[in-house]
Amino acid sequence: MSGRVLKWIGFIVFITTVSAMSFYLFTRDKLEVADQSASVIGAFLALSSLALTLYGMLADRLARSTPTPTDPEETIAAAKKALTGLVFQQWRTEAAIRSLDDPEPIPISWHLVDDAGVMDHPRLVGENLLTFSGSSDQIPKLVRAFQGLRRRRLVITGGPGSGKTTLAIQLLLHLASPERDEADPVPVLVPVNGWDTTAHLRLHDWLATRLPSDYPALTAPQFGTGAAKALLDHGHILPILDGLDEIPPQARIAVISALNRWLASGDQFILTSRTTEYDQAVRQAGDVLTAAAVIAPAAITPDDAETYLRTTLPPTPRHDWAPIWAALRDGSRPGLSRLAETALGLWLIRTVHITPAADPVPLTGPLAQQDATLRAHLFDHLIAAVINDRLPSRSPAGHFRPRIAWNPDRARDHLTYLARVLQDHDTYDLAWWHLAQHTIPHGERRRVTWQVGLLSGIAVGLAVGLAGGIREGVMIGLGFGIAAGLAGGTWFSETPGHADLHLPGSPADLIEHMRNVLGGVLAVVLAAGLVVGLTIGLATGFTVGLAVVLTSVLAAVLAAGVMEWAEQPASSTVATTPLTSWKADRTLTLLRTMTFGLPFGIAGGIAGGIADGLTVGIAIGIAAGIAFGIAKGNHRAWLAYTIAVWRLAKKKHLPRKLMAFLDDAHRLGLLRTVGPIYQFRHAELQDHLAALPAPSGTATTPRSTENAT
Repeated sequence: MSGRVLKWIGFIVFITTVSAMSFYLFTRDKLEVADQSASVIGAFLALSSLALTLYGMLADRLARSTPTPTDPEETIAAAKKALTGLVFQQWRTEAAIRSLDDPEPIPISWHLVDDAGVMDHPRLVGENLLTFSGSSDQIPKLVRAFQGLRRRRLVITGGPGSGKTTLAIQLLLHLASPERDEADPVPVLVPVNGWDTTAHLRLHDWLATRLPSDYPALTAPQFGTGAAKALLDHGHILPILDGLDEIPPQARIAVISALNRWLASGDQFILTSRTTEYDQAVRQAGDVLTAAAVIAPAAITPDDAETYLRTTLPPTPRHDWAPIWAALRDGSRPGLSRLAETALGLWLIRTVHITPAADPVPLTGPLAQQDATLRAHLFDHLIAAVINDRLPSRSPAGHFRPRIAWNPDRARDHLTYLARVLQDHDTYDLAWWHLAQHTIPHGERRRVTWQVGLLSGIAVGLAVGLAGGIREGVMIGLGFGIAAGLAGGTWFSETPGHADLHLPGSPADLIEHMRNVLGGVLAVVLAAGLVVGLTIGLATGFTVGLAVVLTSVLAAVLAAGVMEWAEQPASSTVATTPLTSWKADRTLTLLRTMTFGLPFGIAGGIAGGIADGLTVGIAIGIAAGIAFGIAKGNHRAWLAYTIAVWRLAKKKHLPRKLMAFLDDAHRLGLLRTVGPIYQFRHAELQDHLAALPAPSGTATTPRSTENAT
């Protein structure tokens, strides 16, 4: 709709409104009320006419300068380039936190599996299978072997802690590096446990919904709609599916069947899984993954283990490591020998006994007779080791130092609680917006939201009451509490949102947003304004009620326009992390309440000023605006998260600054990130913590808490 047409519609609507209201008001006996109301109408019309006139002029001007749509191929290329940069930036930081190259990668040799029952016919997999071998410290060779496969499909298997995910990250970094061939697809690592094959039969259908949440930049206006789907449809995405073993057995079979049935001949993928679980899934499915090579690691030799550990030690170690070298060579400590055969074992030895320069005597003591016992000992000391070794730093350059000095025992308690929560919900993904769902039983959620609404209503009622009187305070506080209580019903299932305070695309895009707002919001806002005006009119009089109806409509439309502009994807140049997604949703929520609260406050002030109640008018307007801002929108995950953290901190399960704690745990290498989701760095660490005895007097899992409640 052009600005010219819009101006004519606005003119006709407001002439009709003026005529109807004038006839009604000036036939009343109270001329004083009519005069005040007419003043309100005049002020409202002046503001509205000015806004619509400027809007129409701007729309006409920009409509003539709106650029033609970008070529689809150029749009896809731009989206692919942006995604490649985000992926590389994200995992380069993650690799540094995980010390994958410090001082050098753990030398794990990889080779094709010997069991022909779990891999497809050699001629379908590739012509040069005999040469498919390499080491984790020689990633370019493994990348060439992968690219030499007929369909570039690879399954990485191995035992617990054998370096499967680490190898996947190493391959990803090489495939996404700036030196890559631009024609190659973008490698994207996603946990396979997020794929529900009953909801999304095709892998690409699920990824089309998953990628925009992991990389919100793909929904930026300059990439058009459906950028993730377009990239997938054109073969520009290489999915790296991590952790097939972390889903139930029947789900593993469903994933294998879905990959075989729905992938085209040119579709590539990399899949990681523990060996036993993958073997069982393939045999139960009755089929192998089509054209996929299956590799497994060789055990790290004692010589390689000793060489790596010596490299991580200073030239002159503080303690005597000779007994450890001797035990590795002669196998006199079976637990130590088996532990040193895996990447996880070497990492634990390094982190607990080398990085903090701790005495290595336990590595050859009684605990070293059994690898499970020695591993448990290292897990027990891991959290304290990394916290005590790295002093807090506020320096922006201190990427791998915590920001806060955490108590090691309390930190371990917090991580143990989170491990139990995840175990109780059969997941390894720690999504901050799911915390409320996972820790507040379903039967309590409605009561919790009404409690929050009641407290909010009391606070607003007190503020209004002090400004304008008890009656106004009770009425407004009650309305605010009811609005907040009703809105809170969906908070626990909402996903994070994003706010971008820059102009989306071109100014013409902003005008288009405003058109949509005026077309879709005006009727709803008008109806809401009538209800609010009637409620306030009963409490304070007809004049103020009418004034609120008129001014709140304009205020709400302008506020909705601002929110339509602000609700944009995250930056296309910054990778999304749990912390940035949390901050973005918090900003969006606070912006929404302020955006509606301020215009409503001004509108209430105008109405209240006419009725000799400027202060109470502003208070009423701000309260109504905040209530409307909380109720509007689909992204209020931060509110549910805040409620959950407050409850859990009160019970001493988690710290009040939970996101700061999780961010520091990531900096310390205890957690890793996959887009906006945290995971324990190793699944075995989560399993170990979840199996620890619960403190006396506390529930072992959130589900038990729900049952007890």
